[in-house]
Amino acid sequence: MQTRKELKKRKKRSWLKWVGITLLALFLIGGGVVYYMWDKINDTLETMHNPLARDEDPERQRELEAIFRDNKSVNILLLGVDQRKGDKGRSDTILLLSLNPSANSMVMLSIPRDTYVNIPGRGMDKINHAFAFGGTELSVKTVEEAFNLPVHFYAEINMEGFQQGIDAIGGVDVKNDQDFSQGGKHFAVGNIHLNGKDALKYIRMRKQDPRGDMGRNERQRNVIVAAMNKGANFTNITKFGEILNIVGGNVETDLNKDRIQALFSGYRNTRNNIKTLEIKGSGQIINRIWYYIVPDTEFNRVTTEITNHMNAK
Repeated sequence: MQTRKELKKRKKRSWLKWVGITLLALFLIGGGVVYYMWDKINDTLETMHNPLARDEDPERQRELEAIFRDNKSVNILLLGVDQRKGDKGRSDTILLLSLNPSANSMVMLSIPRDTYVNIPGRGMDKINHAFAFGGTELSVKTVEEAFNLPVHFYAEINMEGFQQGIDAIGGVDVKNDQDFSQGGKHFAVGNIHLNGKDALKYIRMRKQDPRGDMGRNERQRNVIVAAMNKGANFTNITKFGEILNIVGGNVETDLNKDRIQALFSGYRNTRNNIKTLEIKGSGQIINRIWYYIVPDTEFNRVTTEITNHMNAK
């Protein structure tokens, strides 16, 4: 009897030991995955981080710290850039996002690439030429001057990377309100699913659109919002490394790791209430070049609307 009891105890201890080892192994593996993910995120954020010359100003950094500390609105300029061999590229997609965490809302302003504005140091020209003349730094200055609004941060994405990113999250679904074909692809009216290649074609079409650049801007906004929503809810861990590689290789921003984390934790709910803005103007040919002319009253209207949004509670 004694031997049988001791045997049972030994078996029980052995079973508990293996359960413990298994749990420990799972914990270590899980911890290893978490560590791997965090390590990859840090590497990606380091690769993406590209501060502007103005970021060297200590006073500016103190102002930015105060914005996050006091939970104030943040304006981010998104630039979608087409860069070809031997060409510095132009910002064909220009979006100004204003995120207000107090009101849990976001304003998304599409800026037509042909908008006629003053480019500091260059004179009047199309707004997307600012990137060709002076890169992101001049693009930011031009938008700030044109709209009399602060641009706190920027994010620049290569459009090829945009295509890869859409594919990595499994494509996006949008509601299309116009039947058209672009680049050999037909887009029917209604709810459609877009892979990366088709999404790029979808947002580039404008010649068949009666609204021209304004119609194209609306499609750009719709695809970006769909990608933001899907990306925020993306849970496919096997795609995690691939997405980080795509982002790290195609995105530049002056947001550092701590500020990206602050945006994620304090501002992510702003995407649940997005208002889109358009700039009203008209086409005009000046010296045989077509421009989108926006009156001062319209610039003032947009500025007032975004300012009010930034101050809303």
